[in-house]
Amino acid sequence: MLHALMSDIHGNREAFEVCLAHAETQGTDRLIFLGDYVGYGADPEWVVNRVKELIEAGAIAIVGNHDRAISDPSMAMNRNAEIAIEWTRTQLSNESIRFLDLLPMTIEESSRLYVHGDAAAPAHFNYVVDSETARHSLNATHASVTFCGHVHAPAIYSLSSLEKLTSFLPIPAVAIPLLRQRRWLAVIGSVGQPRDGHSAASYSIFDDQKSEITYHRVPYDIEAAASKIRMAGLPHSLADRLFRGR
Repeated sequence: MLHALMSDIHGNREAFEVCLAHAETQGTDRLIFLGDYVGYGADPEWVVNRVKELIEAGAIAIVGNHDRAISDPSMAMNRNAEIAIEWTRTQLSNESIRFLDLLPMTIEESSRLYVHGDAAAPAHFNYVVDSETARHSLNATHASVTFCGHVHAPAIYSLSSLEKLTSFLPIPAVAIPLLRQRRWLAVIGSVGQPRDGHSAASYSIFDDQKSEITYHRVPYDIEAAASKIRMAGLPHSLADRLFRGR
């Protein structure tokens, strides 16, 4: 089965639509969403409604820190993120807010773990940004493969039976074998606000029969997404960064 994994959509309808369309062309069987459907972008209600529809069709989804912040104002964020969350609260229906409130923190199946950030303390939403934090996350679970988002930049980490940790950056459209004698942590990147210096939306496809993951970058109409952010009265920096992928 081919699983399309998407994270950190952040209210970016244009990026989300092209990733869904691209995943369909790849023959994917199932969608897995790793959190942060809202925040930053100008189409939070549309994105949440689309995720709900896809769950009804068989997708699964977990919660991200921006989703949790809608009902929990104690979540720590920078000022621009707070401004976006405050605005997002006014855009979401009560039904959408309840939907976000009820999303699980993690899902585990077939020795795979889906979590938004660090698996060691999912509710704290810590970032996995280097070998040290990756090891911390991997040591907290017995899952063969952990998939997470939150960082907005793709990365792969693996841990051998001798506790040797390796890391590398995936190349788009190149399948990576996740050897079964190692345990793996795949950081998916971001659909709606990439931060690795590339503006194209990021998502991945996991083949559970071959135990392979392939990262994909999909260009989208950044100007349309950015224009909506400006028209909504949100900080212009949230629009500008989409072009830089930072």
